[in-house]
Amino acid sequence: MTGSETAVLREMRWWDIDPVLELERDLFPEDAWSRGMFWSELAHARGPGATRRYVVAEEGGRIVGYAGLTVSGAESEGGEAGDGASVQAADVQTIAVTRDHWGTGLGSRLLTELLRAATAFECAEVLLECRVDNVRAQKLYERFGFETIGVRRGYYQPGNVDALVMRLTDPSTSANPASPVDGNGVQGTETND
Repeated sequence: MTGSETAVLREMRWWDIDPVLELERDLFPEDAWSRGMFWSELAHARGPGATRRYVVAEEGGRIVGYAGLTVSGAESEGGEAGDGASVQAADVQTIAVTRDHWGTGLGSRLLTELLRAATAFECAEVLLECRVDNVRAQKLYERFGFETIGVRRGYYQPGNVDALVMRLTDPSTSANPASPVDGNGVQGTETND
């Protein structure tokens, strides 16, 4: 049994960067993140001012997936009360699952955790970019209620591949359609408001 049932989700820490980089380079050879990019993201993932949430999926001592989200304040048009207040928005930075775990539901578990984090950060919406040629990922996001709102031409470099911009409004109402989970089920997932 592999994938969603046996993988343990936990907070990504600095010692996970090297194995995550190996997976990143395998899955995204043209536009893989650098070590410095992961260090930078994790530097903002802990403490009272945390604006990031990164998790890994571990199975048998091996990292088989990872995901990350960033949060920022955005000036709303009038805010909820019409006062121009700042609202939180989240952006899914990355989700990746080893090829031998594709189709197991692990991607859904990782996305569910990111949406829980967006809810804990009190985000009004979640945005992401998805390669136009990654139909499998698009279907995952659509199952969670994401809708395409635009296209970013040549977003993924050096391959000059377009990205769909997708948005989910009110992540607190989105549920994992494949396997609802009670509690957060992730080790080391305290949010620091």
